Amino acid sequence: QVQLVESGGGLVQAGGSLRLSCAASGSTFSDRTIGWYRQAPGKQRELVARISRLGIPSDYAESVKGRFTIFRDNVKNTVYLQMNSLKPEDTAVYYCNAERYYWSGYKTIDSGVEYWGQGTQVTVSS
Repeated sequence: QVQLVESGGGLVQAGGSLRLSCAASGSTFSDRTIGWYRQAPGKQRELVARISRLGIPSDYAESVKGRFTIFRDNVKNTVYLQMNSLKPEDTAVYYCNAERYYWSGYKTIDSGVEYWGQGTQVTVSS
């Protein structure tokens, strides 16, 4: 089982920066791909970025490319989202997600369960 706790959200002016953290407990966190998602009021949840268990980022949303960076520290069991040049349209609740598949050491296991944190609010004022 994996438990995820996001932090680092808040109110920031346009052009500012925030760093979100997703701290995890659970033995398979470092063996899973982790994603940051966001959901703005009245909109569907969308993928912001993913990072593999080996620390390879991928799938940045077009709207955040060049501004956001995802990275992880498996020693600290934490994934980060560095957000620069924030815009009002980045306002949303940000969630981290641990995917259902994990590396067992010699093969990929489908745990059948994905995990979500409770979310952290990011508000960017114009």
